[in-house]
Amino acid sequence: MSMPSNFKLVENFDLYAPKLTDREEYFCPGHRACQGCGEALAVRLMCKALGKDTVVTNATGCMEIVGSLYPTTAWKVPWIHVAFPNAAAVASGVEAGLKALRRQGKIADRDVKSVGIGGDGATMDIGIQALSGAMERGHDMLYVCFDNEAYMNTGIQRSSATPFGASTTTAPAGKVSIGNKTWKKNLPEIMVAHNLAYVATASHGYPLDFMNKVKKARSLKGPSYIHCFTVCPTGWRSASEITMKLARLATETGIFPLYEVENGKYRMTVEPRTPLRPVEDYLKLQGRFRHLPPDQIKVIQDRVNMEYRKLLNKVEHSKSWSEM
Repeated sequence: MSMPSNFKLVENFDLYAPKLTDREEYFCPGHRACQGCGEALAVRLMCKALGKDTVVTNATGCMEIVGSLYPTTAWKVPWIHVAFPNAAAVASGVEAGLKALRRQGKIADRDVKSVGIGGDGATMDIGIQALSGAMERGHDMLYVCFDNEAYMNTGIQRSSATPFGASTTTAPAGKVSIGNKTWKKNLPEIMVAHNLAYVATASHGYPLDFMNKVKKARSLKGPSYIHCFTVCPTGWRSASEITMKLARLATETGIFPLYEVENGKYRMTVEPRTPLRPVEDYLKLQGRFRHLPPDQIKVIQDRVNMEYRKLLNKVEHSKSWSEM
């Protein structure tokens, strides 16, 4: 797998030697995801990194719909479908149950991990209370948000992850509106504020980086959180064959930087070459942004530049902190 020439990967590839990558598919082909679905790819990568000793709690959303249409299933690990608001709460209950089984000696020789997953709506909006509680209580679990920036499986309604200026069915662009008028909620930073041992952003556009982070989170005791960027051709009105290109452009432009926060210390795991590519390179490939005039694109560009500088400052501060 080759990396784009304008990228520098600062990750340990040794973890991903072929002999260490599980060849088994735990999220199987034949599911009903849309053509070019980035989330289905991301779930597949996550499952391969987690391995078979995993219990997945899945909030209502795209992956629940496409992966479990009765009487079939795409899941080859223990899997539970729960409501929109309570995936993290149920995953914390699963973790408590696993702890009890270990005390009883029933799984003493197995490292079974509880993993909660949900889309941006189920995680950042409807389920944020349950997520915050599970993280604050210190359960030994991983939660992964698959962020495709809207409520895609119920009709492309805006969520708190929807970018500024994007057109959705509940925030449509028109003569008196540019589309969504709010900026994307920064949930990874909210999770950092919970003082977790590990928080990371990830993208299916960088499979090794994502799998590395999943493996690291799985190995740690206590709660961890990964926020994974996932392209949705249907909701974004983009060509299905450029799903990977769009995911990488989101990082190349600084719109979705890839970093990790381990015990409060920030580190970039994929560093775009400077200067960053203009956000227009990313926006112009998506129908949800086609209505934006140049002055609004500049507003987005300025905001991205500001947020990216803030992140780099945290990374630099973490380096100086480590040297003290």
